[in-house]
Formats: sequence, structure tokens, C-alpha cells
Amino acid sequence: MNNLLFFMTLIAIGYVVGTLAEKRHYRSIHEREKKFLYLPAVTIKTVTHPDKKIASAELVCGSAVISIDYFKRFLASLRNIFGGTVKSYESLIDRARREALIRMKEMAGDATVIVNVRIETSTIGRNANKKGVGCLEAIAYGTAVTLEK
Repeated sequence: MNNLLFFMTLIAIGYVVGTLAEKRHYRSIHEREKKFLYLPAVTIKTVTHPDKKIASAELVCGSAVISIDYFKRFLASLRNIFGGTVKSYESLIDRARREALIRMKEMAGDATVIVNVRIETSTIGRNANKKGVGCLEAIAYGTAVTLEK
């Protein structure tokens, strides 16, 4: 009985700590996204502006590695048994992608626009014996274009 109580306590602590960390990260992402509202990141390949010439163009990228907490890993394993959408991994992917885009925009500096933006994700830290996700990496890259003023 004590082992079950200990296990349930650890699950509850994991849930609370993981939820608080995720909420703090989302607040941080939201604040930093506001700072870069002026800088569009688009998937088009070229910039056409009849009045201005391109002053510079450079490759910019940002990457983020986000780990999943044990409580979400536990919920995902239960979801794998019963099937359905694994919501605990959806927030993991969302946070990693948004963080990678913010870091890419930070690298762009005074650029006017970032074109040809691509985002890729991959899992890292998987164990050969376990099929769960350890961490998720997202990388965002594109071409930062600065127009002459």
C-alpha cells in the first residue's frame, strides 16, 4: 500500500511541477513573440518590392530541444494502449516550434522579412528498448532579407 501511495505522490508532484513549468514557458514564448510581431516569417521564396532594393540576405536559424516530463510520458503511454490523440505531445511540439521560430527571429537582427521559412522536427534521446519520446527538437530556418531604406 505504501508503494502505491508513494507512486501516486510522485505522479501528482510530476503533474504539478510539469504543468507549472509548461505554463511559465508559454508565458515566456508569448512575451517574446510580441517583440517580433514586426518581423514576418513567410514561406514565399522571393521578395518583390518595386521601390526598394535588397541590401542584404543571410541564412538564419533557431533550434529548440524540449523534454517531456514523466507525467506526460505516463499519460502518453496510457493513450497508446487505448488509442486516440496524444495531447501531451501536442503541447510539446507546439512549444518547440514556437521557440525555434523566436530564436530564428532573434538571429535575424534588423531584417525586414524572413523568407523561405521551414520548420523541421525530430525526436532525440530515444532508447532502443523503449518506444517513448525523450526529447523533441525543432529547427526553424530561412533567409533574412533587409531592404534598403
